[in-house]
Amino acid sequence: MTRSFVGLGANLEAPRTQIERALELLGEEDGVEVVAVSTLRWTDPVGYEDQPRFLNGAVELRTTLSARGLLGRLLAIERSLGRVRGVGPRFGPRQIDLDLLLYGDQVIDESGLQVPHPRLHERRFALEPLAELDPALEIPGRGPVQALLAGL
Repeated sequence: MTRSFVGLGANLEAPRTQIERALELLGEEDGVEVVAVSTLRWTDPVGYEDQPRFLNGAVELRTTLSARGLLGRLLAIERSLGRVRGVGPRFGPRQIDLDLLLYGDQVIDESGLQVPHPRLHERRFALEPLAELDPALEIPGRGPVQALLAGL
């Protein structure tokens, strides 16, 4: 089983309920075990600021799925909760956002799949929940999560 981390975010249609439902659906997936969920925290939007604040967190998983297989499940869960990708402004409001942040210690750069998440190292709203789940976590190619946080 591969230890993976997924970023959680929502700022439309009862964000806490959306995230809780996404976690339920994720836990029902074959080959996916939810290990731990961080505290959910309200954060200011990044990139596109004219929108409501986000509720963000992270979940630690153990999975037998490939990275691409896990990403496919995350996207399917987003669609089932009403997310339509490619509509509206980039980094704009959304019912749910499930980002594959880490997949074991792998570095993957393929069409439609980048792990670690390409902007993870510069996003406090993603690093803080990871540090909560595992303070000694190493971000492949970037270093310790604590050092990345200290540099922001």
